[in-house]
Amino acid sequence: QLHLVESGGGLVQPGGSLRLSCAASGCTWIIYAMAWFRQAPGKEREVVSAIIWSGGSTYYADSVKGGFTISRNDAKNTAYLKMNSLKTEDTAVYYCAATVARSLSPQYYYNRLSYDEWGRGTQVTVSS
Repeated sequence: QLHLVESGGGLVQPGGSLRLSCAASGCTWIIYAMAWFRQAPGKEREVVSAIIWSGGSTYYADSVKGGFTISRNDAKNTAYLKMNSLKTEDTAVYYCAATVARSLSPQYYYNRLSYDEWGRGTQVTVSS
């Protein structure tokens, strides 16, 4: 069984930066990919970014390309999301997710239904 715990959220001014962390524990060797999703009040949960654990291929939602960077530390079983140039519309609860499934289609990793395990989320608020 996998257990995911997010950290690093908080309040930041527009234009600022934050780095989120997602620490995985348990059966971490079965993870094939991890992703960050976010959910703003009244909106559906949407993908932000995903990373293939072995090989490091990355995927980004169009809305965050150029501003957010996903990475991982194999030794620490931790995924990161560095968020730069934050905007008020980035305000949301950010969730970490993991999947054990492999797919040749990058679109698979943009779909929240593809993920088996989820963290509880960390709040990111961008406000002046």
